[in-house]
Amino acid sequence: MTTLAVLPKDRRKGVDGRGAVESADYEPSLSVTEKSNPLTCDIDRASANSIVRMLQVCDAEMFKKESASNYQRLMSDQVVKVLMDVAKKVEVILKDPQDSLVVLSGCGTSGRLAFFITSGFNRALRQLNHSLVYSYIIAGGDRALFSSQEAPEDDPTLGMLSLKKVCEGKKRVLFIGISCGLSAPFVAGQLDFCMQHPEVYTPVLLGFNPAHQARDEPIQGCTFTFHSVVQRMQELAQRRQAFLISPAVGPEAISGSSRMKGGSATKILLEVILSAAHAATFSSTPMSHNGILQHLREYEKTVDITYLQREGINTLVEAAGQSLLSGGRVCYLGWGSLALLGLIDASECNPTFGADYEDVRGFVSGGYKELNNNEGPLTPLGPKFCISHEDFLHHVLPRLTDRDTVLLIYTHSDDVNEVLKLAQKVREKTLNLHAVHHQPDRDTAASARQDEINTLCSSTVSFTWFQGIPAARLHMWELSTKLLLNAVSTGAHILKGKIYQNYMIDVQVTNSKLYRRATRLLQKLCGQPELQCEEALLKAVYRVDDLTDDITSGDITIHTRAARNGRKVVPLALVCLLTGCSIKEAESHLEQRPIVREAVEVWLS
Repeated sequence: MTTLAVLPKDRRKGVDGRGAVESADYEPSLSVTEKSNPLTCDIDRASANSIVRMLQVCDAEMFKKESASNYQRLMSDQVVKVLMDVAKKVEVILKDPQDSLVVLSGCGTSGRLAFFITSGFNRALRQLNHSLVYSYIIAGGDRALFSSQEAPEDDPTLGMLSLKKVCEGKKRVLFIGISCGLSAPFVAGQLDFCMQHPEVYTPVLLGFNPAHQARDEPIQGCTFTFHSVVQRMQELAQRRQAFLISPAVGPEAISGSSRMKGGSATKILLEVILSAAHAATFSSTPMSHNGILQHLREYEKTVDITYLQREGINTLVEAAGQSLLSGGRVCYLGWGSLALLGLIDASECNPTFGADYEDVRGFVSGGYKELNNNEGPLTPLGPKFCISHEDFLHHVLPRLTDRDTVLLIYTHSDDVNEVLKLAQKVREKTLNLHAVHHQPDRDTAASARQDEINTLCSSTVSFTWFQGIPAARLHMWELSTKLLLNAVSTGAHILKGKIYQNYMIDVQVTNSKLYRRATRLLQKLCGQPELQCEEALLKAVYRVDDLTDDITSGDITIHTRAARNGRKVVPLALVCLLTGCSIKEAESHLEQRPIVREAVEVWLS
């Protein structure tokens, strides 16, 4: 399938290789992270093979070279310089950890990756018998690690208070706030607090829009916007009292879905910073511009190596898509840090695709003992927080059928006998068992057990990697696994009909960012004025054909609260706008044809 032939003229600009997709005249009202990617505009009609090919091209855009007309890129000289500067700040704390802390914070995917990265580097410090210096904050607390907690993202005061609590008694804090779109009020509140207390805090902002595209909309209860916070940080950055890392990695394959390239680039940049600091502190390896650049290139190679297994990834996407289409589920059964990536990927499906928590689930060997999260076991909060293999065996395995897809995720250093035993139990319930396995080159120790696992699985994606430093190698395996899982869950939901063109049409409208994104999306897809699109959105939220004064006079916070209990809010609004039908008629059509494009085409025909 060749996407270019069917692109509308105004969306072909970005595929000419000159970076026009990031230019001011391409979707000029949108920031880079919110633009649609012209490479994927018909991904909703693509086969599994075409979906994976499109994702491969989009992921490669992360490492696109800088040109005169482009924004800063991942490997731009200025970006590399700031990475070195921040790494040196981390090195100072590692060498003198007394009353010091490095805090990573974010919302949604950014917060989950903050947790993931701090967990990994604290684990490395434990192995060295060194004081732990890393801490994480996620908007909504630890329950947001596994479920959608969108509302706290809009609360800058909550962000400030959570930072203040984590850093109580500390005299030196390096704070890294992650907001892919430079938009989260939760993070803005934390950055503002840091700048008010420069004697303790050094703020770092990580995102993937140029600074001038930071959101410049009022934040409820505040005198600042995210844009004004960025402007103040730019002034401090000139004196190295604050740091901004904001390379463009291009529009997401699914418009606005920053869990994908935004999440991958977040992992890459933070690991480069912290790895350089650890190497300087514990291995006496001096930091250098070329060293940072070489590390980034290793991640670029990792993306290439991952997609060499495109045929195997196609098989997984097809299997997962068929499971979701038939009312089945997708389960990730993982070990170690790769299992945590499975948990993260599964947790993102609910807010991104309007999925039920049962549709895609992750389970980790060792459960919460493996996580070592701030709040400890969350199992009492309900079944969606049951994440151990034992939970899978007790609650999910008895109900498994061939409609379900199960994916084993592990490395050569995990307990392969345990993997085999679990595979045997799953194989008794379903033929739809698959595996993803990583091992270094020339490692034959676990090959016999691996052959047994292969015979039980319908397919196996085996990655064999170059020899190298174990810690660095693991980071590459993790990125590879993240890319693969993103492809599986995204591709499966595309095949299920959860995407319209390349937009998340069934996104939950549960905070101000998503409310505004939904309104813009409706306006783009139907060509109606903004006011009419917002009215259609409100009708879908409240399930009415006529808006009352109480509804129209309410603020966004009230509307997003009401939207939490609604299903298919944006699809309903779009069907009404495109067909002129009532809310009840739109609901009926979407029940008969859940794929939005089909529902609209059938109605219009």
